[in-house]
Amino acid sequence: MTDQSELRLRMLHAAETQLSASPEHDISTRAVCEAVGVGQPVLYRLFGDKAGLLSALVDHGFDRYVQRKQALATTDDPLDDLRVGWDDHIAFALENPAIYRLMFSPMLAPHPAAPRTVFKLLTATLERCAEAGTLRVPPEIAAQQIMSANIGVALALLVRPDIYTDPDLSARVRDATFAGCVSRPSKEAQGGSTALTATQLAARLRRNPAPSLGAEEQHLLLKWLDGLGE
Repeated sequence: MTDQSELRLRMLHAAETQLSASPEHDISTRAVCEAVGVGQPVLYRLFGDKAGLLSALVDHGFDRYVQRKQALATTDDPLDDLRVGWDDHIAFALENPAIYRLMFSPMLAPHPAAPRTVFKLLTATLERCAEAGTLRVPPEIAAQQIMSANIGVALALLVRPDIYTDPDLSARVRDATFAGCVSRPSKEAQGGSTALTATQLAARLRRNPAPSLGAEEQHLLLKWLDGLGE
């Protein structure tokens, strides 16, 4: 790590510490610089301004989140992995309330690749559910349902803990959300639901494209299968 990248990381840590301690959920660039022992021109050179520092802090939070997600064990049970992923998302939010609020604040947009990577990690697990015949809707649709609900619960717990006092709230919403798009293998999954069969075949084709189909043919087939799966 170069001296400049190390200094940048120290300033990010100082900013996050200040953000966590601030009742207003804000930071002072002067205080960040004082904590690290540098002048404000250094901050301007590395981050541009306060907004640049906060945006970098958002990216830093997403980097940690993605690394944490990638470190989760992958088992033979994708539905269980899905539940673990939901619970770990809530745990990350509760362990890092200030940075989580900033990550999902509508005022600051992270680098486009960050939330897209998170979405892809969830979709990959849902692709495995689809291959197992337990997904009722296309993986991307299910990912939208689950991710939006997961973020909503996390923010509710952080922003209004005085209202959302049920200790089982996250598990209740998780199970209700999953019930709308995934299920354990059943006779329907094994024996012939058109939607389930289409979703399962689409997932398998995405993982292992048919060598006899051209790119346009496969795209069209996947479009049809996704339509049947909805």
